[in-house]
Amino acid sequence: MPIQSVEPKRLYRQIAEQLRGLIEQGEFAPGSRLPAERDLARQLGVSRPSVREALIALEVEGWVEVRTGSGVYVLARLPVAGGPAAVQIAPTEWGPLELIRARRVVEGEIAALAAVQAKRRHLSAMRQAIQDMTTSANQGVMPLDGDRAFHSAIVEACDNMVLIETIHHFWDSRRGPLFERLGGYFETLPSWRAAIEEHEAIYQAIAAHDADAARTAMHRHMDNSHSRFSASWRQAKRAGSG
Repeated sequence: MPIQSVEPKRLYRQIAEQLRGLIEQGEFAPGSRLPAERDLARQLGVSRPSVREALIALEVEGWVEVRTGSGVYVLARLPVAGGPAAVQIAPTEWGPLELIRARRVVEGEIAALAAVQAKRRHLSAMRQAIQDMTTSANQGVMPLDGDRAFHSAIVEACDNMVLIETIHHFWDSRRGPLFERLGGYFETLPSWRAAIEEHEAIYQAIAAHDADAARTAMHRHMDNSHSRFSASWRQAKRAGSG
């Protein structure tokens, strides 16, 4: 028997595969509602954020539909060329909530280091990025470009290419279908305005060259971001996502 390589799987993928298997076995019929997120987390022995990531993956792949204010419902499957899933999630894609927690660890220290090393040009880039975010929000546009520019300016102040490439990799991962779908539910202009205020606090701490305050402000921003994406489905702005 040929030996096959063993691939470590992300937790949300393991959860999604188990739920997908139950759907295929008829445990959850088309049109039926899945157990609540908190109940699934308890039965599976995992966190609610991991369950949420799994449910988003199943929705992206066309297995379920999230109906805000109602629940998660199993969809009828139609045969398609190339396999059962309408969209395949790459095995390497990170879970968005897990990504935020990782960013908290890494970017907290980056903010602290930037507070020590930032030069005038870095502070100017951060200031401009916040202004661009504010302009976009006032125009009704999600300020993703300004957001990326702000965090890039912070890490560039550290003058460490490994950290710079790491942060860019984090941001590239944000363009994945899981993060985009989750953002489609929970990213709103009011939530972005709250995030802009958090960016301002980070900037002020770095500009004051206060490493501890910069670290704390970044941690607070990441904690709030995680909370915004972990809110009740009833708080989601709409059903479905583009």
